[in-house]
Amino acid sequence: MPLGGPEIILIALIVLLLFGAKKLPQLARGIGQASGEMKKARMEVEREIKEAATREED
Repeated sequence: MPLGGPEIILIALIVLLLFGAKKLPQLARGIGQASGEMKKARMEVEREIKEAATREED
């Protein structure tokens, strides 16, 4: 069940109240860096699995 517009706005307001306007850029930057690291880790695991499967075939 995806989030709609009103739910996203409500979540954004809650985050704004909890962290304040000055902390939002830092929070967004941290989330972006974390998602980038997760993507890199996922790609690394996928690569290792493919390499292991290729070695098993030989």
